[in-house]
Amino acid sequence: MNLRTTSGRWAGFAAVAVLTACYSDGKAAELDPKAISIKLPEQIKWVANPGGSESAVLVGDPAKPGLYVVLNKWKAHHNSKPHSHPNDRFITVISGTWWVGTGSDYKPDEFKPVPAGSFVTHFGKEVHYDGAKEGDVILQIVGIGPATSTPAIVR
Repeated sequence: MNLRTTSGRWAGFAAVAVLTACYSDGKAAELDPKAISIKLPEQIKWVANPGGSESAVLVGDPAKPGLYVVLNKWKAHHNSKPHSHPNDRFITVISGTWWVGTGSDYKPDEFKPVPAGSFVTHFGKEVHYDGAKEGDVILQIVGIGPATSTPAIVR
């Protein structure tokens, strides 16, 4: 064994030992609440909506002017009828498969699947409908309020 290999191994062992000593006391560092805010899943307050979905407001107030961020949970076998929103909405599918359609002709048999990890833009004043088929779906929706919904005239 040469000296270079041996000293490299000892340096690696020493680095691991130092890191282990730093983190082995079991205490997490306290974070400055002026710098960061964390809500763990069990701290997110879900509210039932009249239509059968659930929502959790993370930032802002969707009923008022300004930026909002909400989580929306669609239960399996639940979907919306054709409608539009006044402003663009930016949606990330967090879990499940979201099913979407466009236009005033309500055709749930022609839903298109949007899998988890996808990003969707609902353009303001354009008619769409959406929901969940086989399983629950969680979406993160970002937009500018007020986040009203206008039913479309269904043909």
